[in-house]
Amino acid sequence: MKSKRTKLTDIPEEVKQIVYKRDHGRCIACGELGLPNAHFIRRSQGGLGVPENVVTLCPKCHHDYDNGFYRDEMENYIRQYLKSIYGASWNETKLVYNKWNGFKFNK
Repeated sequence: MKSKRTKLTDIPEEVKQIVYKRDHGRCIACGELGLPNAHFIRRSQGGLGVPENVVTLCPKCHHDYDNGFYRDEMENYIRQYLKSIYGASWNETKLVYNKWNGFKFNK
C-alpha cells in the first residue's frame, strides 16, 4: 500500500496527458521529443505530481537535470517556463507535499 505522500508525488496519467499537450510533446529545454515525467521540485523533496510541477524533458535533459549537470541553469529555465504558463498564480511553495495541510488538485 502506497503512502499518501507517495501517491501525491506520483504523476497520474491524467497529469501526464495535460503536460504532454501543454508542452506539445517536446522537451522544453532542447525541443526534442520527450516525456512529461520530470518534476520541477523533486519527488524526494515532496514535489507533487501536478501540472504546475511537471514538465516534458527528453531523456538527456532529464538525466542532466536529475543528476546535477546544469541543475541550476535548468532549474531557473524551468521556473521561468512554468511562470510564463501559469502567471502570478504559480507558487513554488504550493508544489510541495505538506502532510499537515494536505493538498487539493486544482485543474
